[in-house]
Amino acid sequence: MKRHADVTWKGSLVEGSGSLDTQSGALKGLPLGFKARFQDESGTSGTNPEELIAGAHAGCFAMQLSHMLAESGSPADKLDVRADVTLQPAQGGGFEIVKSALTLVGNVPGLAEDKFLDMANKAKASCPVSKALGAIEITLDAKYG
Repeated sequence: MKRHADVTWKGSLVEGSGSLDTQSGALKGLPLGFKARFQDESGTSGTNPEELIAGAHAGCFAMQLSHMLAESGSPADKLDVRADVTLQPAQGGGFEIVKSALTLVGNVPGLAEDKFLDMANKAKASCPVSKALGAIEITLDAKYG
């Protein structure tokens, strides 16, 4: 399986701007820009690569865990997942992504909390996006509730 996204960028990094379209059409004309990446902590001026990675990681992890829970006979009523991706200055210049912190609150009737936490950790390690992010720190804060 292959999926693609297209970006059109015009101008320099700081003064320029871009837009992103995904193959599915779910994201179309999504604005990209320097401000959205490095200056606007509110996140309201458009998206950036780190936000897209965070969405991919949260989605992949939630899908992986939901599959594992269902396969074990304990499907989740609800999984709330957040991924916080950290970008920071790199030694020698530039920037680097150093961490993706997953936060999970799961509602899984009939499953013991220790089994839930074990499966969540296995899902963190086995989801394809976690594997792709193998060069960075990946953490999980899971709550059973």
